[in-house]
Amino acid sequence: MHTRVLTGITTSGTPHLGNYAGAIRPAIQASEQPGVDAFFFLADYHALIKTTEDPARVARSRLEIAATWLAAGLDPERVTFYRQSDIPEIPELCWLLTCVTPKGLMNRAHAYKASVDQNTAKGVDPDDGISMGLFSYPVLMAADILLFNAHKVPVGRDQIQHLEMARDIAQRFNHIYGADYFVLPEVVIAEDVATLPGLDGRKMSKSYNNTIPLFEGGASALRAAVMRIVTDSRQPGEPKDAENSHLYTLYRAFAPADKSGAFRKALEDGMGWGDAKQALCELLEADLAQMRERYVELMGRPERIEDILMAGAEKARKLAIPFIARLRDAVGLRRLVAVKPAATGQGGKKAVARGPRFVSFRDESGSFRFRLLAADGEELLCSIPYADPKAAGAVMRRMQSEAVDLRDSTQQQGAAFVALLDGEEVAHGPHQADAAARDAAMARVRAALDALAQAMRDSAS
Repeated sequence: MHTRVLTGITTSGTPHLGNYAGAIRPAIQASEQPGVDAFFFLADYHALIKTTEDPARVARSRLEIAATWLAAGLDPERVTFYRQSDIPEIPELCWLLTCVTPKGLMNRAHAYKASVDQNTAKGVDPDDGISMGLFSYPVLMAADILLFNAHKVPVGRDQIQHLEMARDIAQRFNHIYGADYFVLPEVVIAEDVATLPGLDGRKMSKSYNNTIPLFEGGASALRAAVMRIVTDSRQPGEPKDAENSHLYTLYRAFAPADKSGAFRKALEDGMGWGDAKQALCELLEADLAQMRERYVELMGRPERIEDILMAGAEKARKLAIPFIARLRDAVGLRRLVAVKPAATGQGGKKAVARGPRFVSFRDESGSFRFRLLAADGEELLCSIPYADPKAAGAVMRRMQSEAVDLRDSTQQQGAAFVALLDGEEVAHGPHQADAAARDAAMARVRAALDALAQAMRDSAS
């Protein structure tokens, strides 16, 4: 069985050396492993969130990033390589998912909350300058992943919450429409991926203006950047602290162990910083020169890149088109000749009805939690964190079959309440405006738990 791995690359800038070592190189190496079905896409819809006033930047970045990945060795025959904007099924799925995604889930997204906090600190309207693109970004990301039912999605730690949201949205859709339409994607954090220092020792980033160009500007631009790397004042002949030198960190990211060991010894024996920078230039040039030649050739033949991306889109759409047709049927967007009367049970009730449910997720700390949702998606309870997902699952099962004690919370501010099993808190309800609202929320929790218990008894009989 193949494992489908999906990676998106936002088209909002020009790749630099840190992008290559930290994302491009390891992703290409992973795509070459047996049993991996790799999907790589240019996330150009996502780029519009921050570049609405600079369309030329998006257009240029799409070309540069595609050329970079191909020059670095991405094999379009082996992987599925496409532009997000060439797959119309992605925005269509985004809308289907938007219609089942609770607004409260989007309110908790880190990027949105950070923007609101910044506006509040400035004393302006909380939503000043915040577009719907930024607000609903996690739903589009979920559509990217779920359309192709990716099993694993490599992301940075700042994107873990978005993966958990994608899982929540997928679970909700599956529950509402009564089938496992979507695979629940797993987050992959590559702990060993290199994070390269920039010219000043901080993380290499365009926002710090401390990057080393990968291909743009040729060998001369690469050399000029390396020569600007900040070093200490130790003179030639004086031993250098290699371990704490970001020049050595850069060298080690591109050299085999024996060569990086020799470079480290030379620094500790007194090699001058000028000679060390020259050695780094030679190492990088040996690694990047042929790739740069391919990059320049590809940049001069954008029609060749266009053909590759369109072929990748065609390959991707062979999966997307039948799947979106199945989803359209599930939500009722069917051909009129296929419309049938709704199935009914005794008393004229629909045979399949929405109801309350539990959904599990992982929070920002990596702990396992679950939520109790009402039939309309309202969050009724949120559990305490658990280190073991089996422990969280056991509590969910107990709450469906055992008496749960709901009590006013005296340890939380405002009108709140907690759920207890065996006298121990297992979950808490959201804060309410006043005691009356709290009592009403507790009544909804009791009704939801009663409905789940009845459903369990019905399925067992």
